[in-house]
Amino acid sequence: MALPLRKGMVVVLLLLALMVGSGVAYSSEKEAKGAAEGAVAVEWEEHASGNVTIEDILAVQKHNRAMHIMAMLMVGFGFLMVFVKRYGYSAVTATYVVVSIAIPLYIYLKGKGYFGEPFDVYIDKLLFAEFAAASLLIAIGAPLGRLKMRQFIFMALLFIPSYMLNEYILVDNGLGLIPKGEVIDTGGSLLIHAFGAYFGMGVIVRMTSKEDFAKEVESSKVSNQFSMLGSMVLWVFWPSFCAAIVEPALIPYAAVNTVISLCGATLSTLLFSKMLRGKIVIEDMANAALAGGVAIGATCAHATPKMALIIGLAAGAISVIGYAGIQAKFQKLLKGIDTCGVHNLHGMPGLFGGIMAIFIVNGINAGSQIKGIVITVILALVTGLATGSILSLMGYRNDSYNDEEEFAIEGE
Repeated sequence: MALPLRKGMVVVLLLLALMVGSGVAYSSEKEAKGAAEGAVAVEWEEHASGNVTIEDILAVQKHNRAMHIMAMLMVGFGFLMVFVKRYGYSAVTATYVVVSIAIPLYIYLKGKGYFGEPFDVYIDKLLFAEFAAASLLIAIGAPLGRLKMRQFIFMALLFIPSYMLNEYILVDNGLGLIPKGEVIDTGGSLLIHAFGAYFGMGVIVRMTSKEDFAKEVESSKVSNQFSMLGSMVLWVFWPSFCAAIVEPALIPYAAVNTVISLCGATLSTLLFSKMLRGKIVIEDMANAALAGGVAIGATCAHATPKMALIIGLAAGAISVIGYAGIQAKFQKLLKGIDTCGVHNLHGMPGLFGGIMAIFIVNGINAGSQIKGIVITVILALVTGLATGSILSLMGYRNDSYNDEEEFAIEGE
């Protein structure tokens, strides 16, 4: 069984490479035709002559934010997930692998017009692909430690179309379910965070064995310090994440609101961790301190600084309560282990942020907002459960939460 699966994984990667090679450079017929007519050459000549437009400047600014988000994906998420004591190699390698699949696959599928119209602005392709990759990284945090590397690959391939379908419904009036523009989710509280979290919840229902429940997810002082480093990288660049696609005039508001909300979550995390646990737990600080960024996403360009602080304070409290009191009961209900606690950091704070938009955004259609929340949760759970069922056909790890099963370890 193992040999055919390996061959299958190679075939999948080769197909992905062929798709990207044929579709990424010019992902729509309109772009291909323009290039054939020499439009690219003309544009280059205009830039060389010094005719830089405001659109060019805005594109460069988006590029800068895109690089900040890339740092979040690779360094922030990657190191946040190395808290598992003997699973660090696997966590950072999985981060590399799924991001490397998610970005070109999203660009290819979007360029072909499978989920709405292709993007007119080229840098937007990368930004939206990075959002999809971020949501995928959230999703893999739930079964982290219990997937083989080839299962991470197949999970990425199945996740991206599922994510794009939800994006199509919420953003582009896909299937005619929600009028375009009526779901307020500027920084992705619902689309990115909640979807990734509940997709992960669906996966762990099928990708948690009885033996896994008897096995402790171990961490150490060193692994937690690296995790804290990842958390701080995410914290620093989160304003760029929330403000990535905001119209230029509102970027300062979105960025400032994000920082204020993160500050609120950090302070309430410290307070509630001490109150609920007796002592400050570093895992709470590494995770729940980020809940303010998750929750403010939906309204980052609409909230006042005062509301941003309140949202951050509440989100930090919700997240710590999740880690300290809800997670064990929730896992028992699902019969699955949420390794990184993504339900506490991304799921509940993401839904909270989406709900808060109803009370903050003037003129919002509350019905459409609630419908967007419900669709996101249901679609994520269903597609996640289906993905977990497919992954379970590939078997389970012999030794969960341990690099040695797949990696050469120093000294051996």
